[in-house]
Amino acid sequence: MTKYNVVVTAAAEKDIVDIYEYIFENDTPASAEYVLDKIKTISYSLEIEPGRGRRVPELVNVGVTNYRQLYFKPYRIIYQIQGSRVFIMAVVDTRRDLQDLLVERLIR
Repeated sequence: MTKYNVVVTAAAEKDIVDIYEYIFENDTPASAEYVLDKIKTISYSLEIEPGRGRRVPELVNVGVTNYRQLYFKPYRIIYQIQGSRVFIMAVVDTRRDLQDLLVERLIR
């Protein structure tokens, strides 16, 4: 069984920090730690069978099929497989419009 190397991009790392800080400030530190641990666990589980995630429908609709996602509700962990590496590209709230997020990131 091939083991993949999981790489968290700077953009995804910022997403995770933003999520953590929001929960820390608006809920409890324990909740923030729990969510952080779950996101990390799910992300690094992609070392084995990264192809199990489904394609991102909003991207498939515009012809981009090389991104996949896993869920930890209400968060989507969006990633791309390149060779033996898995790049975590974004961690976004499912209640947020992904298209708006992509436009925002392209403008940055």
